[in-house]
Amino acid sequence: MFLTRSEYDRGVNTFSPEGRLFQVEYAIEAIKLGSTAIGICTNDSVVLAVEKRITSPMMVPKTVEKIVKVDEHIGCATSGLMADARTLIERARVECQNHWFVYNEAMTVESCAQAVATLAIQFGDSGDSDGASAMSRPFGVAILFAGIENGKPQLWHMDPSGTYIKHCAKAIGSGSEGAQQNLQEKYTPEMSLKDAIDLCLNTLKHVMEEKLNETNVELMTMTTSKKEFTMLGEDEVKKLIEELV
Repeated sequence: MFLTRSEYDRGVNTFSPEGRLFQVEYAIEAIKLGSTAIGICTNDSVVLAVEKRITSPMMVPKTVEKIVKVDEHIGCATSGLMADARTLIERARVECQNHWFVYNEAMTVESCAQAVATLAIQFGDSGDSDGASAMSRPFGVAILFAGIENGKPQLWHMDPSGTYIKHCAKAIGSGSEGAQQNLQEKYTPEMSLKDAIDLCLNTLKHVMEEKLNETNVELMTMTTSKKEFTMLGEDEVKKLIEELV
């Protein structure tokens, strides 16, 4: 006799008769409540743009970080539970530094995403052999990894199931459905860095509830000519927003 859905809800590693893991699906739903993040990868650049939700005038906008630096050549944007995001970002940074130490070369973007995905999928483990406790639930966060690898821009998406996939353009968060549709209609691999930034900002403009301004948006760029993480300042973001059609 099959158990009810609520019985399967309680186990993080118990499949339902339909072959579903409800706890993972709930984690993915939690991301849809988070801020919208967009990544665009062209032939010579990669751009990340993220909505910052400033819920109170008493908040200091600079303390809300949605785009962070993982390594000199890798940045990431997150959507979902920020506490979970910090745990995964810390793992990514440690893995990148360990790779430098052991192999004396930069870690690839795919390997970085794979290392984080390995941690994300461990919610079903009973505990590591070294005594570390098991996680009680999946991580409620999705991450976009952006970087330059062998002179080529890379964009990878990872979700709570531990699945990581390479994308040309990807949107996550509350406005992801409308944003992804807009990206599919307007994205081309040959677009310039400026066009990619404009597409990111215009897409955010259409899906965000608040009016677009320099305090509620973060922007990061990376190009094949300048192979390093570059965050745009508020003055630069303000100028780009004013130039939008």
